[in-house]
Amino acid sequence: MGSALARAAQWTAAGSGTGTLEITPLNESLLNQIIKFVEDFSTRHPQEAAFVFRVPLEWKTQLSCSEFGEGYEINGSTVQSEAKGEDGQPLLLLMASTFSVRSFDQLSRLLQIAMDKKLKEAQACLEANRDPIVKILGPEYGTIEGEDMSMLHLLDKVKKDDDPETEMKMKINLLLHQLDLQLLNSSLKHISQDIRLNPAAINNEVNLLKNFSGKGEDTVLESLEYTSDYTFSNGCRAPPWRQVHGEICYLVIKPHDTDPLYVTCSTAGVFLNGGQLKGKDDIDYERKSDVCKDIVTFLRERSPRFVENMAKQEYKFFKEPTYEKNYQRMEVVDAKVSGQSQNLHDFTEKNVYEKVKSSAYFSDKAAKKDAEEEEGRSSTVSLKIKKKASGISSESVKIQPASKCKTSGRFEDVSESSSEGEEDEEQPVCHQEGNTDLPSEYWGIQKLAKYLKGGNPTATVIALCSMRDFNLSQETCQLAIRDIGCLEVLINLLDTEEIKCQIGSLKILKEISQNTLIRHAIADLGGLQIMVKILDSPDKDLKRLAAETIANVARFKRARRIVRQHGGIKRLVELLKCISVGSTSLTPYQAKDTEIARCGALALWSCSKSIKNKEAIRKAGGIPLLARWLKCSHANILIPVVGTLQECASEPSYRLAIRTEGMVENLVKNLSSEHEELQMHCASAIFKCAEDKETRDLVRQHGGLQPLSVLLGNSENKQLLAAVTGAIWKCAVSGENVSKFREYKVIEALVGLLTDQPEEVLVNIVGALGECCQEPINRTIIRKCGGIPPLVKLLTGTDQALLVNVTKAVGACATEPENMM
Repeated sequence: MGSALARAAQWTAAGSGTGTLEITPLNESLLNQIIKFVEDFSTRHPQEAAFVFRVPLEWKTQLSCSEFGEGYEINGSTVQSEAKGEDGQPLLLLMASTFSVRSFDQLSRLLQIAMDKKLKEAQACLEANRDPIVKILGPEYGTIEGEDMSMLHLLDKVKKDDDPETEMKMKINLLLHQLDLQLLNSSLKHISQDIRLNPAAINNEVNLLKNFSGKGEDTVLESLEYTSDYTFSNGCRAPPWRQVHGEICYLVIKPHDTDPLYVTCSTAGVFLNGGQLKGKDDIDYERKSDVCKDIVTFLRERSPRFVENMAKQEYKFFKEPTYEKNYQRMEVVDAKVSGQSQNLHDFTEKNVYEKVKSSAYFSDKAAKKDAEEEEGRSSTVSLKIKKKASGISSESVKIQPASKCKTSGRFEDVSESSSEGEEDEEQPVCHQEGNTDLPSEYWGIQKLAKYLKGGNPTATVIALCSMRDFNLSQETCQLAIRDIGCLEVLINLLDTEEIKCQIGSLKILKEISQNTLIRHAIADLGGLQIMVKILDSPDKDLKRLAAETIANVARFKRARRIVRQHGGIKRLVELLKCISVGSTSLTPYQAKDTEIARCGALALWSCSKSIKNKEAIRKAGGIPLLARWLKCSHANILIPVVGTLQECASEPSYRLAIRTEGMVENLVKNLSSEHEELQMHCASAIFKCAEDKETRDLVRQHGGLQPLSVLLGNSENKQLLAAVTGAIWKCAVSGENVSKFREYKVIEALVGLLTDQPEEVLVNIVGALGECCQEPINRTIIRKCGGIPPLVKLLTGTDQALLVNVTKAVGACATEPENMM
């Protein structure tokens, strides 16, 4: 852990002192991982846990003598452990608020005693012992810098030196190196999200927000003030003894709709503090909330009124972007705003048409924008079938030949998992096209536009049906609908009372929303809000189509947030309530209900990539309904149901529910399905749930280890192989499961897969081997079936997660003399 502390942890200098660990999410994550490592050390490595450190680790503590009990001798203000080293000295000594600890076993017990103070104790220990490996083992062991051959060097040294103490030190050094790699890997994940604010950035944001604050109805805040007017030479307003923790200043913010917020701005971000201390001029500096990247993000999470009024300011002050169309030069005629409904069927033979202002939302900039959506749209297209007329605001635009935009990963697999905080908006990839000739489908859709925009309900339905005759999976047709302004019309049709028009519109939107740019445009035009409302419709076809379209659109985080904020999660969960669960032969009525539930599950699957949406699904009662559907025999609904479960299984509350609701048995059962996609999602769910020992036992008890072993034979499907090897890895943490895997020849199969595999698969394979070779017999099997050379070869790789698992596997194998050869 020396390298991680030196290179990954975030330190702040305290004047001329040695510095302290800043209060940042990264440091908190690193400390928690170190704590877990130490707490588990005695259980997983009992011999190494008893090793006595060369020099004790010493630090100032906040614990008192009264917190110690059995196993310790207390004499006044002194505490010493009953356990002693060979020199007769206690392995733990507390004297004058200073700890002296000499073994991992005592460190582990100390953390258990510290309970909710363990984070502060770990921080104090590491601040006082910046290179703990040197103190534990000696200066010759030091920090391993992660060179490609460093582990080979260590193993070679173990082989040449028969001294038991040296061998013990090398084992401990190997374990600490694994932890170091784990910590460095964790820090890499944080770097892309790491916020390093500075006084100038905070001051600029405060001044900007002040300009829009006050008593007015449309102001974003009532007031925002610093708690101190004094500014130090470095720009900070926090006192020096808080600046060493990375804190910059403190604010009192008064939103219109909540109590005053007492806020700390630090280099790590913005968070709530404890507010003014009663009867004192000081504040409670303790962090009381998650850290946000800036003040605006912090306020968006706490004040709906701020979000609403901020959006108004954005509308007023941000210039609309422009967008170049993907077809030949055309002239657009001015449409005068008259306050009356305008007829949109006045198309000429010269391809003259109306362009509404909201088309500006279709720019690439709008596709990337991650702001909250306003209710309604800035301009709408008038339809004769609507009850209320709406004026059109448009402007003359000359359209130039432009680049043809394609999307990266346009037809994404919705099973691809990631947390909301780590997700990026979908990015369109544009390729310049010199030829602006367009296929006949483009002009055919344009001719239909006048009937779609200006016809009566019957003509509109006919136009919708005719539009569906085109191949809407083609990008040309998708972008034609968008470019000609039909997308606004299709969304407006959803807001009418003509069910046939709504159904026809949704059938088209469902098809074209496979396109990334179309998805963003639908969200920008307020289409998601209307679709969420349609989920309450008594018409089953409408509900089904709305849910399926939401499933397509909600593939980026802003869309998922819109669905949640407008009550979509609860409505989608309601679609899962159906009486036909478990039926093998369905009546037409039951088949329609099942199809509605399938589409609801598809939409929940897309939405479940957001952590907040996972919680919303749970609160809406989604878990027992998903558990019911998991018992059915229809693969078409099982796939989105299991997809949703495996997405949510990253959360501990879902893993507990999957276990207690009896879902493990059904996940195991479906491992033997004919459908590889269903097998993959079941294995992926087991992969995540098998973090818990109880689940690992249930997988074995329900006979899940054998089908997992069989699926290793399907090495062509890499997604399935990644999920299966991951499930085997986590199940192998339990020794009883390892015995079964040995019986099913899993170790030999895993060794056979060590070459020519993606890194994602290799990480899981080597992780599984690392768990299996904790038993001597399995280490022999790995050697006999030729597993040592490919494992050693993987030590020269660069993937951090793979290196962590490889070092563990090689280190375990190296304990056998024959393997060392």
